[in-house]
Amino acid sequence: MTLPEPFRLLAYLAGVMAFVGLNAAYLVWVERKGAARFQRRPGPTEVGPAGLLQPLADAAKLLSKQLLVPPDADRTLFRLAPVMVMAPALMCLATIPFGQALGARSLDLGLVMVFAFGSINVMAIMLGGWASRNKYAIISAARIVSQNVAYEIPMMLVVITLLMVTGTTNLQEIVEGQAGGFWRWNVFDLVANPLMPVTFVIYFICMLAETNRAPFDMAEAESELVAGAFTEYAGMGFGVFFMAEYANILVGCSLGAILFLGGWQSPFGVFSGVGWFLLKLYALVFTVVWVRWTFPRTQFYGLLNLSWKILIPVSLGILVLTSVMLKLF
Repeated sequence: MTLPEPFRLLAYLAGVMAFVGLNAAYLVWVERKGAARFQRRPGPTEVGPAGLLQPLADAAKLLSKQLLVPPDADRTLFRLAPVMVMAPALMCLATIPFGQALGARSLDLGLVMVFAFGSINVMAIMLGGWASRNKYAIISAARIVSQNVAYEIPMMLVVITLLMVTGTTNLQEIVEGQAGGFWRWNVFDLVANPLMPVTFVIYFICMLAETNRAPFDMAEAESELVAGAFTEYAGMGFGVFFMAEYANILVGCSLGAILFLGGWQSPFGVFSGVGWFLLKLYALVFTVVWVRWTFPRTQFYGLLNLSWKILIPVSLGILVLTSVMLKLF
């Protein structure tokens, strides 16, 4: 029996929210365990076997804390910012196809929609910092804007390069075009474009910067700016920002799996399905955690120079070379 369209969309949205909540809880556990292994220590061990119940204890602690609003803050915007930072990630995940028949809706402009909603995230963080009326939060918000403007440009250039090769902005069609084995995945399809591995590396670096992950976590920078744009947030106000970070990581890694790694397609050309998509998704998520606890935080000017002086010229060169190859061959 097929559900009516409104009920199907509501059911999918409820599933996405449950997926985001579960991932936000247990990716924190993965992060803490991963950090511990990289630093030769045990990590969470006390709450539940191997610390598996630690996320539930953390959630209970956050829910029990009082929601405080600073006296000089803009109360409406201060409360609205966490909602604005979380909602775009949920909308983006509602566009992501997790399988051939597992998606809210197949949109011809699905990729455009993901980037359109994703750009709201930086405005929400900037709003939260500005509404706090805290100098540390405002400084961090200004840095976030500079960082995201710098890294959105090379990310869009590499995505445009990919779209020139695939010829579509429909995420479902992009995945279907990579069927037939791992040699057909965009990152390995050197016949279509020999520059695709470099394009994937640039995308991954920009994704780290766009999601404010170390070594590009200028939004928080706890060793420099207390907690960055979230300095004045407590309890679940801070918790929502924390969940949004992991939701955005899921969006970025899902998009990377779809655009470059064949989505739900099997590397052997048979038995494709949701399991393969989740395997690629969490492999990329683990790489994000790995990078965070391996590389030190970069200096802010080094962060901007990496984009403006290296990534943008390289991605622009790849775009031009791809255009020439498509025209000639």
